[in-house]
Amino acid sequence: MVVAYNTPPQEQTPSVYGTALAQFDRAVRYLNLDDGVADFLRYPRREFSVNFPVRRDNGKVEMFTGYRVHHSTVLGPSKGGLRYSLAVNLDEIRALAMWMTWKCALVNIPYGGAKGGVVVDPKTLSRDELERLTRRYTAELIPLISPKMDIPAPDMGTNPQVMAWIMDTYSMTVGYSVPAIVTGKPINIGGSLGRNEATGRGVIACMVEALKGHGFGKPSSETSIVVQGFGNVGSNAASFAHSLGFKIVGVSDVGGGLYNANGLDMPAVRSYYAEHGTLEGSALGDEVTNAELLALPCDVLAPCAMEGQITGKNANQVKAKMIVEGANGPTTPDADDILNDKGVFLVPDILANAGGVVVSYFEWVQDLQAFFWDQEEVYRQLQRAMARSYYATEATAEEYGVDMRTAAQILAIKRVADALETRGIYP
Repeated sequence: MVVAYNTPPQEQTPSVYGTALAQFDRAVRYLNLDDGVADFLRYPRREFSVNFPVRRDNGKVEMFTGYRVHHSTVLGPSKGGLRYSLAVNLDEIRALAMWMTWKCALVNIPYGGAKGGVVVDPKTLSRDELERLTRRYTAELIPLISPKMDIPAPDMGTNPQVMAWIMDTYSMTVGYSVPAIVTGKPINIGGSLGRNEATGRGVIACMVEALKGHGFGKPSSETSIVVQGFGNVGSNAASFAHSLGFKIVGVSDVGGGLYNANGLDMPAVRSYYAEHGTLEGSALGDEVTNAELLALPCDVLAPCAMEGQITGKNANQVKAKMIVEGANGPTTPDADDILNDKGVFLVPDILANAGGVVVSYFEWVQDLQAFFWDQEEVYRQLQRAMARSYYATEATAEEYGVDMRTAAQILAIKRVADALETRGIYP
């Protein structure tokens, strides 16, 4: 029996893809690109939509919708996460794939951008249902993915176990084990040490470099940080910053947040979250909403949740002196203008949250070579990559007289365009 069809939301406001295109258009104005080349870089190379059945534990069959978008393969195979969420739609996936192209180019790794997802709330599935959904979705993606063409990774709603099922499904299909088909896998089947913490650590690594040149003359113990989002990125960013001596005064998850002007006890917060799956009811700080969290007084705000969190409607309420974007697209273009006018220094998403794809690249390299690094080496190479990319972006901002977001896009787009010019247009 076939039951309800999981259709994606029909509207998303503001448009995430519109934000990505607006950012691209702002940056391209500074580059002397042929109009045809600019158009080539503006649009995804290929888009894939699939509707597939999954048998639920009660025996009923339910239809689901999934996507995979390859934005670019100019610099190498496409790379990008898979998310399981009811908010997934093609508009969002296109935007995230485009941002992945610029992210990979900015940190100088040989990938293009991709993204994928399934319209589903994974919390409503049993473990067996989640496995069946993942394996069937993977089977639908077989024509598009390979270690040399497109390498998925975890994202919102997915995790190392989901990547393990994808790896196994692909490996069973081709007839031999292929660890390099995905990154973000469990360590015992070819995952990389340090991958789980990589995005959050990368956010803080960028923040540390930014504070050296644009800080507030405070020691780390007096530098206050607010982190929106307590998933993989936000929780690891907050914990790493806390370990470096910074004062974490606010954190939040989807249900709300905690605030303590004197600093939160981050080990206790993480322990409570691990046990309860929420920050609600912890009594470890004053309760605040996510909207209130974004307007808390602090030195650094790290939005590490969803797209479109800081908009033209609330940007004036932001009191942070610096924003370091752990999420993809958390700030809309109209909010960028307001924040720039206020003098807020912003480290953009394609730079600040690139730590995940950097260590995914390390994992892919290790899998291809069957030679694995220790955690200290992973962290050392991650730090080098983030610092190098930060200062290259800062130099571009100074060269063109632009903000850091536009500078990051200029540098990334130029690298892809230069590679396209060198390769030429086929045929």
